[in-house]
Amino acid sequence: MHTKNIERHGSHDLPPSEERPTGAAASLIAGVAVGIGVMGAVLALADIGSPLRAPFTLFFLLMAPAGALAVALGRMDPLGRAVAAGAGALAVDLLVAQAMLALHLWSLRGGVLAVAALSGVLLLAGAVRRRGGRASGSRAD
Repeated sequence: MHTKNIERHGSHDLPPSEERPTGAAASLIAGVAVGIGVMGAVLALADIGSPLRAPFTLFFLLMAPAGALAVALGRMDPLGRAVAAGAGALAVDLLVAQAMLALHLWSLRGGVLAVAALSGVLLLAGAVRRRGGRASGSRAD
């Protein structure tokens, strides 16, 4: 019987460096996206009447769970990860809305808070899994 050894080069949760976006433009786009999402959540939670409230809040409701799911999906193909994260974000939003309607607890603030909490839990779970993978991958066998 022939045994194959699997070589581990770095973290098994990160895509290869040639597939990751680099440069100032990618950082700037990510920063602007986070800023728009945070502004949408703040506008919705503070009940500030603004013409940007609806599109920024919608952006937050879609991108917060999508970003958290993309981190949790780890080393998937970038296009597949984007599609799966987008579909998962819609599922999270719909499940939050359905649960709130079924429990007669519907409110915009509650929905934004629930989506933010679920996104935070998903992001934290992905970070813990990634950290655990690095710790177990660095042990000498």
